[in-house]
Amino acid sequence: MSDTLLVTGAAGQLGRAVIRHLLTTLKVPAGSIIAATRKPEQLKDLAAQGVQVRAADFDDPQSLPAAFAGVGRMLLISTDRLDRPGYRAEQHGRAIAAAEQAGVGHVVYTSMPKPDNSPLLIAPDHARTEAALRDSKLAGWTVLRNHWYFENLLMSLPQILGSGRWFTADEGGASADIARDDLARAAAVVLAGNFSGKRAFTLSGGQALTKAEIARILSEANGKPIEVVQVPLPGLIQGMVGAGLPQPLAEIFASFDTNTAQGRVAEVTGDYQAITGVAPQSFADWVDKTKGAFA
Repeated sequence: MSDTLLVTGAAGQLGRAVIRHLLTTLKVPAGSIIAATRKPEQLKDLAAQGVQVRAADFDDPQSLPAAFAGVGRMLLISTDRLDRPGYRAEQHGRAIAAAEQAGVGHVVYTSMPKPDNSPLLIAPDHARTEAALRDSKLAGWTVLRNHWYFENLLMSLPQILGSGRWFTADEGGASADIARDDLARAAAVVLAGNFSGKRAFTLSGGQALTKAEIARILSEANGKPIEVVQVPLPGLIQGMVGAGLPQPLAEIFASFDTNTAQGRVAEVTGDYQAITGVAPQSFADWVDKTKGAFA
């Protein structure tokens, strides 16, 4: 098997972080790394470091054989098409089929916790992708069921801090979130390591926090009070629509709260530390390091 490692979605934030960990944390030679992306022009900095940059578009299956040629292990980062439930599974399926045909020895996929029978509207994409891996003829695969990023807060935090109110329909459920950089490190270790066979890991943060607990930490860091307001699910959806979000997207985002309310993201696992040998950073530490981004 080739020792060449390929990262899809390499121009995205997670993809770039994985490649940074490959280069700096794990000291993988740049020439052994392939960064695959729809937009190779955005990765000139990586090319300058010696990383191979290849064009790969999951919507253009003809681009994939050349992109995956000579690859030993591949990280398949789930795509960002949240606006079309079901479409991501089709994209991932094309990538898995192309990896199989190219003779890729091991595929690592970024999934989500408990994707089967989930109320989260994007969960079927992950469940179908995991099924495609199971049904493939790949010699090995690893599924990384990533908990939600701390960084997801940055999308809504300016509005929350501005109004002092955080509307939710999660019924006070907790979520064991984790930093994106920690997930990138774990993905890099699995991709570059000797992980073989066929198995899944669930990568959580070190503690499950409710929004009330998160709000307290944010308030202390910013000096601004935040009131968590529980609302019915239809009211949450309509509030997002009223703020300008299309109805289908509002329903998807609201389903994250339903998923939390059902306790499906509250499990704290030791998988991250088992893979990396270090503990995930806490939410409080992440806020301390990141608060300049939302002060």
